[in-house]
Amino acid sequence: MTVDPVSVTKTVFALVDVNNCYVSCERVFNPSLEGKPVVILSNNDGCVVARSAESKALKVAMGEPWFKLKDLAKQHGIIALSSNYTLYGDMSQRIMTVLRDYSPDVEVYSIDESFLGLNGLEGVWGTPTAMGQSIRQRVKQWVGVPVCVGIGHSKTLAKLANHIAKKRPAFDSVCDLTALSPHEQDGIFSTIEAGEVWGIGRRLSAQLQAAGIETVAQLRDASPAWIRSRFGVVVERTVNELNGLSCLALEDVAPTKKQIIASRSFGQPVLTIDELGESVASYMTRAAEKLRLQGSVCEAIQVFVQTNSFKASDRQYSNAVVVPLPNASCDTRLLIRAALFGLEQIYRPGYYYKKAGVILQGISSASVQQQSLFSTFGDGDKSEAMMRTLDGLNQRFGKGAVSVAAAGILNDWAMKRERKTPNYTTSWSEIPVVRAN
Repeated sequence: MTVDPVSVTKTVFALVDVNNCYVSCERVFNPSLEGKPVVILSNNDGCVVARSAESKALKVAMGEPWFKLKDLAKQHGIIALSSNYTLYGDMSQRIMTVLRDYSPDVEVYSIDESFLGLNGLEGVWGTPTAMGQSIRQRVKQWVGVPVCVGIGHSKTLAKLANHIAKKRPAFDSVCDLTALSPHEQDGIFSTIEAGEVWGIGRRLSAQLQAAGIETVAQLRDASPAWIRSRFGVVVERTVNELNGLSCLALEDVAPTKKQIIASRSFGQPVLTIDELGESVASYMTRAAEKLRLQGSVCEAIQVFVQTNSFKASDRQYSNAVVVPLPNASCDTRLLIRAALFGLEQIYRPGYYYKKAGVILQGISSASVQQQSLFSTFGDGDKSEAMMRTLDGLNQRFGKGAVSVAAAGILNDWAMKRERKTPNYTTSWSEIPVVRAN
């Protein structure tokens, strides 16, 4: 065995996943959407990024441009909504709060998925299946969205169990692989494509098929040494996890991001450097907030602009530049100053710009950064106090309550979100109104 397992067959994980998360969040506040085909659109209402089960049944594909679906939508009454990430993020936080009642070890894997460590909880909830059903009922009652629960001896098996719980009604949305006999597992695994396993993407799935591995059972039973020689150590680890050898531990604290990107397509073409500058300053403001939230600083930024490559009638142009900072910083003012300097270097007049953005690079912990002998702009106690005050005001009075003037106010270039629902749970002015006769 070449991989050191964290433990052997003793560890038990659960994966809780929200069914059709974005659509389910919308249905909580608009029950008339139940049973109807619903899609959630990307920024600027461009492409499909989430689908209800009814939309999937109509063969609506992820990433499909909305304008191509107009005829199908008219024929079947497909309802399209702009993405409302403020709502989805808040609903996700509420779900995670519920899950922490079931285990002290919770890893928030994504906005709609969380791993739970179940070691030491044997008997507390009766059986793992009983615990899973309790989670389903409580999340549905307290938050309003449906979830499925998968349970296994490794995180990969828990993910696979969740897939089974979603696809096979006999499990009633909770699948505990630890309770199934080897014969029962063989029967299920032999009917699931290897590409459904966590970490096996489309390209790798095709390579496995070419090597004669088509099902989960065949992947599980493959020689780890042979897998490593053909596909690398990551796939070998997956095979070990499918055999119940836990190689991936829970991550109590989310790892800090090594790169932060803030970018959006404009709601309408932008021509002037003033409007481009507003957008870049606005994106940098968001990126700097994320940087400070994880306690980091960055050493350089990349600024980029591009026109709409899908509009062949327009002249095309795209460019990017990296701007090193005089000192590592998370000060919004310094980062915006550098970003606008970079924008001036790559801006060319006469083009209809569709998109701009910034990428923070050289990210490291603010607590271990190399200090400068002389105080420089964007560094030191004054900068830290200024940013702390800025973040505190925005947290208290709402996002954007206080910002750098360069980010502008009107933001005519902002993305289109013509179908967005209210922020039901985070804004007093948008809270749902109930009328009783």
